[in-house]
Amino acid sequence: MAAFRQLSRTLLSPASLGLRTFASTASSLGKPKILKTDINLKLPITTERLKNVVQFVDTPEDSEATLIKSVADADIILTCYARVTPKVIDAAKNLKAIIKYGVGIDAIDVQYARKKNIPVVNVPLYAENTVAEGAFYLMMRVLKRGSFIESDLLKHKWLEPEEKYLNYDLAGKTIGIIGLGRIGTSTARMATAFQMNVIAYDPYVSAATMSSKGAKKVDKLEDLMSTADIVTLHATLTHENSHMVNQAMLDKMKSTAYLINSARGELVDEKALVKHVLANKIAGVGIDVYAVEPIDQTLYGPLYGRHNAILWPHLTFFTLEAMERLEIDTIERIEEIISKQPITIKSRNPLLLGQKGTKEVIVP
Repeated sequence: MAAFRQLSRTLLSPASLGLRTFASTASSLGKPKILKTDINLKLPITTERLKNVVQFVDTPEDSEATLIKSVADADIILTCYARVTPKVIDAAKNLKAIIKYGVGIDAIDVQYARKKNIPVVNVPLYAENTVAEGAFYLMMRVLKRGSFIESDLLKHKWLEPEEKYLNYDLAGKTIGIIGLGRIGTSTARMATAFQMNVIAYDPYVSAATMSSKGAKKVDKLEDLMSTADIVTLHATLTHENSHMVNQAMLDKMKSTAYLINSARGELVDEKALVKHVLANKIAGVGIDVYAVEPIDQTLYGPLYGRHNAILWPHLTFFTLEAMERLEIDTIERIEEIISKQPITIKSRNPLLLGQKGTKEVIVP
């Protein structure tokens, strides 16, 4: 974190972000209030650069009742994981916009916000390579038996190449990508570099587009699940695809196959997944996201200590470089909102397109 704080002091000057002129005019108008949720997720660059322009207020916790109590005079809700419900939106009498500092907008009732003419904007471009790299970290760690080998090395000080330490190549394996958006596309590109066979399931992407991204389209999810040596999830969570990887889909997987999830926990029937791992019906898992966070200890506790289960605390997005990109975009959106400029939408998510008071920027 020291290096991250140094970024806020040295890499991003107000001039570099176009804030110098804006700050001098905004101060005379009074400071707009930004209600920031998720108190443990810090935005040091944003708060430092805008401290003389806006008033930041952190919520002590993110229950609906607390948000309703805190949001009454807020101009902007700046949120990551907190649920922004219709009741929260109704309680915000001065609300100009909701900013999700991140990609997924499943915790925000976007349709209700649109009815109230409250724009919702996310930051979709900061981590497509970062999260793809994180998925490969989980993949490599579980296939290379990293946890087991490192544990034994610490215990015995040196290891000989015994059969129990045999691990697996990525080259030649078939990787099945669920969701070929930006992160899924980055994953496909990296998989190609590893000389993997890439197949993908995404009903919204054509076979021709998939081919241009290095993937072969699979029309049915069950066919991907039964074919892939590694299944990796990169789909956006919607009401329609919750538990898309359910008991029946897990039953399709080969006993030698692995499942990686760095997208959303709700995409998977977690109880069924844990049972499959414990029963050795699949070879292993690498998980970074959970339906309930912090992690449900009762559900996932049986996987602790198992070398074929790599559990991470939703941190594949959290790199120095990605957080810098996230904060730059967040600051730009705040500036647009409080200077009454059209709010830039960089997302291709249909829920965010065509909102009043926004402008859409097409990013390849």
